[in-house]
Amino acid sequence: MSSEERFVDIEIKLAHQEDLVESLNQRVYEQQKQIDKLEAMLTALAEHVRNNAQSHQTPLNERPPHY
Repeated sequence: MSSEERFVDIEIKLAHQEDLVESLNQRVYEQQKQIDKLEAMLTALAEHVRNNAQSHQTPLNERPPHY
């Protein structure tokens, strides 16, 4: 294998690696956006639960009135 063939082979491999890195970076970016969205939803849910717990001070094990 000549030096030129080796350089071409290395350039091809490098191009594939660059494409792979770009693809992985895009996936990480998309996952981070999804994580951010889920964290916001979790925060809103926790706030909702906290507000409902404060407004309804009845015990969870209380029997309904028809018992």
